[in-house]
Amino acid sequence: MPTPNWTELTRFALDLAEASAQEIMPHFRKDIPVDVKAGAVWDPVTEGDRAGERIMRAMIEARYPDHGIHGEEYGKKPSRSGLTWVLDPVDGTRAFISGMPTWATLIGLNFEGKPKVGVMNQPFVGETFYGNPDGAWSRHGGAERKLATRPARPLAQATFTTTAPELYRSDAEKEVLRRMTQAARLTRYGGDAYFFCVLAAGQTDVAFDARMEPYDIAPLIPIIEGAGGIVTTWEKGDPAQGGNVIAASSAALHDEALALITPA
Repeated sequence: MPTPNWTELTRFALDLAEASAQEIMPHFRKDIPVDVKAGAVWDPVTEGDRAGERIMRAMIEARYPDHGIHGEEYGKKPSRSGLTWVLDPVDGTRAFISGMPTWATLIGLNFEGKPKVGVMNQPFVGETFYGNPDGAWSRHGGAERKLATRPARPLAQATFTTTAPELYRSDAEKEVLRRMTQAARLTRYGGDAYFFCVLAAGQTDVAFDARMEPYDIAPLIPIIEGAGGIVTTWEKGDPAQGGNVIAASSAALHDEALALITPA
């Protein structure tokens, strides 16, 4: 199978981000209905989520009908090309319905199961992060810059980020969170996908979350790795399939964090 044109596909992913923003933003900071998905955990969804995914799916099917799609709201369409788009129109719906601008649209493209292109777009702030096999970049205020993680530092000097303590539900997961918050110099909560992107931008050191779905993390992997970071599961496995995920700014810090959490 020939190598895909990553530049062309990245440009299309950015087009998807712009189009989805036009569908999602009319619902942000408005008095909108909030539905709850079935399941043991409270999982809200809005028409903003659904509208954002609908426009992206329509654009993909019109431009690349052989590509697969895995979206949070409308499920899976099988691929006939080895390429599959991974979509989370509003990652951080809890933030979205609370009026906080830490939600994001996540758009990923996997080739033969491996994340190759990723976009994180926050249209209210006007900031976009994206990555592909050539690197990672951010756009804000009309300026574009190449991303790079910051130099390695020990965990005792690191900033550790995770979305929320309540996402750590088992005793083992809670123990991992306790160890990490005690070991790091600074802990911050509530950033959702933003934490993985500011790590790629060289602002933080460890991004960490439990029980992620593939569409929560696969679009972020090209951004993290394109900036020089490392991302795996807590067991050092493939993060593209979701699960408990850790991203670090350096291999040394990643190893130190894994050594801390492995006994749990």
